[in-house]
Amino acid sequence: MEFFQKFIDYFKVFSDRKLLSFMGSGLIVSVAYMDPGNWGTDISGGASFNYDLLWVVWLASGMAMLFQYLSGKLGIAGYSLPELVKEKLKKKWLVLGYWILAEVAILATDLAEFLGIVVALNLLFGIPLLWGTYIAVADVLIIILLTQKRFRTLEQSFIIFVSIIGLGYVYELFISKPDMSSVLFHSVKPILTKESALVAVGIIGATVMPHALFVHSWLIKNKIINSNFGSKFKTLKYHLIDNVVSLTIAACINAAIIIMSAAAFYRAGIEVATLDQAYKTLIPLFGNFAALVFALALLSAGVSSSVTGTLAGQSVMDGLTGFRISVWVRRLITRFINVIPVTIAVLLGIEPLRILILSQVALSLLIPLPLIPLIMYTADKNIMKELVNKKITNVFAVVFALVILGFNGYLLYQVLFQGVGI
Repeated sequence: MEFFQKFIDYFKVFSDRKLLSFMGSGLIVSVAYMDPGNWGTDISGGASFNYDLLWVVWLASGMAMLFQYLSGKLGIAGYSLPELVKEKLKKKWLVLGYWILAEVAILATDLAEFLGIVVALNLLFGIPLLWGTYIAVADVLIIILLTQKRFRTLEQSFIIFVSIIGLGYVYELFISKPDMSSVLFHSVKPILTKESALVAVGIIGATVMPHALFVHSWLIKNKIINSNFGSKFKTLKYHLIDNVVSLTIAACINAAIIIMSAAAFYRAGIEVATLDQAYKTLIPLFGNFAALVFALALLSAGVSSSVTGTLAGQSVMDGLTGFRISVWVRRLITRFINVIPVTIAVLLGIEPLRILILSQVALSLLIPLPLIPLIMYTADKNIMKELVNKKITNVFAVVFALVILGFNGYLLYQVLFQGVGI
């Protein structure tokens, strides 16, 4: 009876006008789960192993949903994860070291998003990769400058970004005509072979991102400071709905990428390893318009996830150093740093998306940075008060963390010591 009463209570929240004014943070975070790094692993998974790895997408998305929920709950309790880390570490040299590592994680994340934008510009407009690296510096600056005085406008702009990505893949699925019985079967039936294990690890490793865990608590904390959403428990209900809805959309888009790739490329017996190869392969299979939709969705994914990365960098700097600079200055610094490796790769004739391997290795190393403190702090009653995790939540959080760290450790081992890339 208690379960059904809670279900009814949550259903009633959907008719609450305050829910709509609260929603938005989850959407900003959700694009971290459909960025170009995810596209690379999902396309590879579908093209090489048909629908076999669909269950991995749903598993990874479920784990991500829990950790993003915990991050937002920390914000409702009145903290951002970075500032709480600073408070607990206390010693300046420890805080400085943590901040440097957090910035490295954000740079590694932005690198994948940056490459996605550069490739999309090349596919859409024929802009050379080298020129694209410099044009892409200005992408997020324009959006942030247009919305800097109204953060709510920035949140609402993500509806457009996610809609472009989502509708793009609805169209791709429509024309590729996937086998729906196989889609349903492989969504619930775990199939993992020695050959597909590494790609499965890549999918999970590209799902829970350090910057998304940092920024969610910061977004929620800032959202509720000057707003009246009611009690903390009522706000927590809003957050849960926002989180579940937004990350379910992200999960469906990731699943759609694998499904489209399997239906289009695996069925045709075509090996596809990069984003530009996927674009070019779609043309003879389904025509120019299908390829155009793919490239537009890729550009939208790259730009929107870059905005999230910028906000994550701001949250880390605010919380750990107390030093504030304008968002657009920070964006310039981050982008110009990432221009260097991309420019070198283009000049040397290296496939730019190969750099994604290095960025994923960095993220695999750094995921414990926010993940472990997040679990510890949300389980601490002195910090969370009445919002402290229930025992069952802590159990799932620890188990999921061990799964993610185990998969990331395996990915790291394969890349560093076996010379395998994804």
